[in-house]
Amino acid sequence: MRSDGSAWSARRWLRSAGFAWAGVRHAYGTQANFRIECWAALGALGLCVWLRAPLAPVALACALVLSLELLNTALEAVVDLASPQRHPLAKIAKDAAAGAVLLGSAGAVLVGVGTLLPPLLSRLGLT
Repeated sequence: MRSDGSAWSARRWLRSAGFAWAGVRHAYGTQANFRIECWAALGALGLCVWLRAPLAPVALACALVLSLELLNTALEAVVDLASPQRHPLAKIAKDAAAGAVLLGSAGAVLVGVGTLLPPLLSRLGLT
């Protein structure tokens, strides 16, 4: 691995951020679930603003789900590269990564419900 100078170099940071953003763009362009999760995150964050609900827990839950989806995409690519043919261990790796996204998403839904439902009910005059 080549180093471009100090870890605090703005040039190095921008270069690294560019690579990271390329990964996000790739996932958004190729992974339907990532696109759905991005729009769901924007909707949840918009609802936080509209309801004046705490933003931090919902933002962290959204970031977790999107990060897990990016890791799932990366793992699937590596597994496909290492094992182009079907293999039971490749299936386990892919299924486990998808399971992590599923569990993270379920947790995010619980955070969203716990954070957004009380102010939503109040806004609707149901409490």
